[in-house]
Amino acid sequence: MRGTLLNTTTVAVGASVGLLVGHSIPDSYKQVALHGLGLVTVGIGIGMFLRAKNPLISAIAIAFGGIIGLALGIHAGIEHLAEWLKAQLGAHGSSTFAEGLITTFVLFCVGPMTLLGCLQDALERKIDLLALKSTMDGIAAVFFAAALGPGVLVTAGLLLLFQGALTLMARPLRPLAEDPDALAELSGAGGAILLGTGIGLLGLADLHTANYLPAIFLAPLLVLIGRRIPKKAVAA
Repeated sequence: MRGTLLNTTTVAVGASVGLLVGHSIPDSYKQVALHGLGLVTVGIGIGMFLRAKNPLISAIAIAFGGIIGLALGIHAGIEHLAEWLKAQLGAHGSSTFAEGLITTFVLFCVGPMTLLGCLQDALERKIDLLALKSTMDGIAAVFFAAALGPGVLVTAGLLLLFQGALTLMARPLRPLAEDPDALAELSGAGGAILLGTGIGLLGLADLHTANYLPAIFLAPLLVLIGRRIPKKAVAA
């Protein structure tokens, strides 16, 4: 858990710094910074999606993952949690609390580096990957918190729970981390989700990307299922 604790700390510290300096930054500058982060997120998303070896698997995972997420009410649930936390923390003046929480949770927790880093932490007692991820997340948290407010700080707690769960499930997830095809499709699905997040940051559309989070688990699962289907059955 050392890597996850480090990651949680860097996000919390970065968000705190962003909140401290955010008050002195004009709204117009914040908007420019937010759009810049949106462009970078779109670029990262496209890069991750292009790593997919079979884009059809990523497409199916995104479609069905989104349906599952909508049925489970993931986006709505996180929004309700954000509103409750906002009330508990007395952050009534923050109109972007939920946006900051959802956006950064998706951004910080989607992608192969999260899974591989947690497994490396649990199985090899190394935190190299999560240390690198912690640095990037901490820097991003400064800018997101300055632009979107205290919701980004709360993300640190959700990140601790999510990555902590992945670390505890390390042994059953190990075959996934050692499967390049499964990781490639996980990257493809995660890239599509990040692309949607970037579109939201640019103000082009609110795609409720949190609903698509099941896709990052569904994509590698489809790879494993596909291997069990006889090639003759596919050809027929």
